[in-house]
Amino acid sequence: MELQTLTYIVVGLTFALYIGIAVWARASTTGEFYAAGRGVHPVANGMATAADWMSAASFISMAGIIAFQGYDASLFLMGWTGGYVLLAMLLAPYLRKFGKFTVPEFIGDRFYSKTARIVAVICLIVASLTYVIGQMKGIGVAFGRFLEVDYDTGLYTGMAIVFFYAVLGGMKGITYTQIAQYCVLIMAYTIPAIFISLQLTGNPIPQLGLFSNTVADGTPLLAKLDQTIVDLGFAQYTAQKTNTLNLVLYTFSLMIGTAGLPHVIIRFFTVPKVKDARSSAGWALVFISILYTTAPAVGAMAMLNLANTVQPGPVAAADGALEYEARPQWFKNWEKTGLLTFEDKNGNGRVEYRNGDTNELKVDRDIMVLANPEIAKLPNWVIALVAAGGLAAALSTAAGLLLAIASAISHDLLKGIFNPQITEKGELLAARISMAGAIAVAGYFGLHPPGFAAQVVALAFGLAASSIFPALMMGIFNKRMNNTGAVVGMLVGITSTLVYIFWFKGWFFIPGTAMAANSPDNWFLGISPEAFGAVGAILNFVSAIVVSKVTQAPPEHIQHMVEDIRTPRGAGGATGH
Repeated sequence: MELQTLTYIVVGLTFALYIGIAVWARASTTGEFYAAGRGVHPVANGMATAADWMSAASFISMAGIIAFQGYDASLFLMGWTGGYVLLAMLLAPYLRKFGKFTVPEFIGDRFYSKTARIVAVICLIVASLTYVIGQMKGIGVAFGRFLEVDYDTGLYTGMAIVFFYAVLGGMKGITYTQIAQYCVLIMAYTIPAIFISLQLTGNPIPQLGLFSNTVADGTPLLAKLDQTIVDLGFAQYTAQKTNTLNLVLYTFSLMIGTAGLPHVIIRFFTVPKVKDARSSAGWALVFISILYTTAPAVGAMAMLNLANTVQPGPVAAADGALEYEARPQWFKNWEKTGLLTFEDKNGNGRVEYRNGDTNELKVDRDIMVLANPEIAKLPNWVIALVAAGGLAAALSTAAGLLLAIASAISHDLLKGIFNPQITEKGELLAARISMAGAIAVAGYFGLHPPGFAAQVVALAFGLAASSIFPALMMGIFNKRMNNTGAVVGMLVGITSTLVYIFWFKGWFFIPGTAMAANSPDNWFLGISPEAFGAVGAILNFVSAIVVSKVTQAPPEHIQHMVEDIRTPRGAGGATGH
């Protein structure tokens, strides 16, 4: 069957499944809208959390960044998976025991302050909106290729679909939709990886194929990739290319940002018991690891296939580069999206992919996973499955983020502060209107994103790391932390990180408003905007602790509440023997 027709069929069937589930499980109460009625099984919640977590950045963009950055991009794997361990051990069970719907609700109650709750809402919205911008970039890429239209049209189409099933279903609908989306995206990621690993190395397990010899000439795959891209003038794939301080802070920022992201944390309010929250995090880690251990192989193999396609002959030979008129169909398909472009600078009619000013081929990193099966000439049904998986990944996380934003506005601001007497029906309507507004704002910024999907998402992690994570940690483990310290800490963390990001990325991500070029030469101590969240978190902790030391201690009942949160239910006092 022709590829486009098959893609429509596969994607259409998966969408029909998602929408059917959303209608079947639509929320009728605020409890179902915010927390799925607290009746989700830990394994199911782990699968839904994995889908929520494995966004467009994980599915579409992470392997693309690994393909182009090599060793340096390993920080995404370490940061995001390490963060889940932090989440499971330090936050999930305690927040679930506290028993509130949202992160700002916990912060408002723990720090006995409406101001703290409002500041937490602002931090949550800023981090979540930035994250949604990254998802919108992925949605635009995936829909652009699927529909064979330009990026902008693909983005508008994806926004309409997100609006329909996220606004209708709430957390209950999103949870069961995400379970289906996980199944789709994990098959779409691993099946092509198995095919390509077999094709290049003869090993059906991509994780092992990465370290195996190639079928073509028996050389180790990574050694062959190193040589191939060095010949094209690029840095060695397996070598470290950026400074160690930035790598460490970038990893740390992603790690604590993971543990502070509100759309992930609220998933642990959907399970029946406290122990189920920790169990959910464990299952999520299992489901996530399947994709995350496959990603390095996908990135490396995609890069090798791309380089061999556009440079089939020796670099020194006049006819070594691909002739533009003889370019393969996948090349033409991606040109339609505007995410792959060719400029014949020397007029020889050949696609010369080189490092530096002589390069004639621009490849958006976010296309690599979706283009990989086409480049490798895999069967059409595999290519169609990858399109469905990319869409599932982008849509599932976008829905979870939008729910976090809607919950913050309707539950924390409207009901919690400005209009406590609002009816349940009115609160549901406000949540859905908030979600629609968030889609519109994120879509606007998605038209001109401040980087590749994974880079934009990294900025969101930095914002969560610098503002929400320290407040949660000190709220659970420091009973002396008071409301003044928490508010000052959140404001210092979010403000310092935002200013640093806007300084190099443009104010409010508006093109042309950056104060300095976004390059290592201008960064403070070589720290990139994506890595600065770790510095913001340190500033948050320090300022909060100092202010709390010189201001009044929290009330006695708040300190007892903190101790109770940390005590397993049913535990008695220590006794002598």
